[in-house]
Amino acid sequence: MDLSNLTPAEGSVHSSNFRRGRGHGSGNGKTAGKGHKGQKARSGGSVRLGFEGGQMPLYRRLPKRGFKNRNSKEIVAINIDALERFEDGTEVTVATLLENGVISHARDGVKILGNGDLTKKLTVKVDAVSESAKAKIEAVGGKVEVI
Repeated sequence: MDLSNLTPAEGSVHSSNFRRGRGHGSGNGKTAGKGHKGQKARSGGSVRLGFEGGQMPLYRRLPKRGFKNRNSKEIVAINIDALERFEDGTEVTVATLLENGVISHARDGVKILGNGDLTKKLTVKVDAVSESAKAKIEAVGGKVEVI
């Protein structure tokens, strides 16, 4: 037996075309499964999500914390030693970083940081580069372009 062959027990699942409030003989006449009186028995008688009968709701009782700046940008940072996998003379762009698996998502931009060493001459075209990374790339004869 496996999970793909599981089925409900015989007779446990009923058809969904059940008509409520159609007389005693239907087994669901008179109050039509709503019980006697009360808010939920009335027409249109439903309470909104989170309503607790007038008691101060949980979402208002709990303290609010934090702030999410809608203008913030999510920058993907990679160190300069991650560029060592590229061959000498390659043009490194966000697209090539994605293709080679250096980054999994570009998000709002890519920034190269200066941690590590670089031995290959590369042309780097990304959204941002730190000063130390720029110095290391240019020291080995590469070029940096901020797009």
